[in-house]
Amino acid sequence: MTDPTSPHMAEKTTLLVLDAEPPPRLGKLTGRVRIEHADESTLAGSLPRADVLLVWDFASHAVRHAWPGEGPRPRWVHTASAGVDHLMCPELAASDTVVTNARGVFDQPIAEYVAALVLALAKDLPRTLELQRAREWRHRESQRVAGTRACVVGSGPIGRAIAQTLKALGITTALVGRTPRPGVHGPDELDRLMVRSDWVVSAAPLTEETYGMFDARRFGLMQPSARFINVGRGQLVVEDALVQAVSRQWIAGAALDVFEHEPLGPDSPLWEVPGLLVSPHMSGDVAGWRDELGTQFVELFERWEAGEPLTNVVDKQRGYVPGH
Repeated sequence: MTDPTSPHMAEKTTLLVLDAEPPPRLGKLTGRVRIEHADESTLAGSLPRADVLLVWDFASHAVRHAWPGEGPRPRWVHTASAGVDHLMCPELAASDTVVTNARGVFDQPIAEYVAALVLALAKDLPRTLELQRAREWRHRESQRVAGTRACVVGSGPIGRAIAQTLKALGITTALVGRTPRPGVHGPDELDRLMVRSDWVVSAAPLTEETYGMFDARRFGLMQPSARFINVGRGQLVVEDALVQAVSRQWIAGAALDVFEHEPLGPDSPLWEVPGLLVSPHMSGDVAGWRDELGTQFVELFERWEAGEPLTNVVDKQRGYVPGH
């Protein structure tokens, strides 16, 4: 197959977009490439004739089911998300197709969201809002966050941004990654760090090693006064174990922005757990985020078109972009 960083430009490149609403703004590519669109029902038939696949519908698992394996296939796949578990399959992982992600777009917004959750939980803001709606004046004491300890699991750009933001609040923060290095603890230190942390923040990618890593045993390690926050992937958490830990007050509370199954159904017990904040996978979605994703893809496409090395290249065996 053709080197993915040196496409033949004698004929127009075919860019296939797995659509979602609103569609990406790709105006700069108009006339330069042949842009086709697909949904989950037409993706399999369109993939063999595409040079590049843009997975704009990053909530879809259609790529995993439609990837052609042997035969013609895109030379490059880009997903408008940080995680790649929704598209990775053995055939794609084994192919010479390059996969890139949206690394860099969501780092600071997610870090700000985590900081907001920490402050909301420490200052008991959910209860304040409930009492306001009830027109009830009830004085309470809240928690000081400066001087507390946090363990952030996931040492990629999002995890590092979270750690930096929490440190600005005066929180002593330890970062845990797949491989120990200066400033990053290895996975064998996670249990020890969780025992002494007031805040445990999950921002790890979903891999075979991280699936279900936060289970009943790990929640049992946490202090009764500690709180858990997940902005990584829903499948990192055994949700029944978390419900039990919060309901029985083994930990003081939790906040989830990602879930094993999304959207979260109205019958899910997670909605009704006292001390658990639920938000609809929105921690990285700030005003203008879709435009940033579109701009990032166009910039990557121009590098690819010029034969320059792509950035944000995912290690398909590990499931994320390796750190430097």
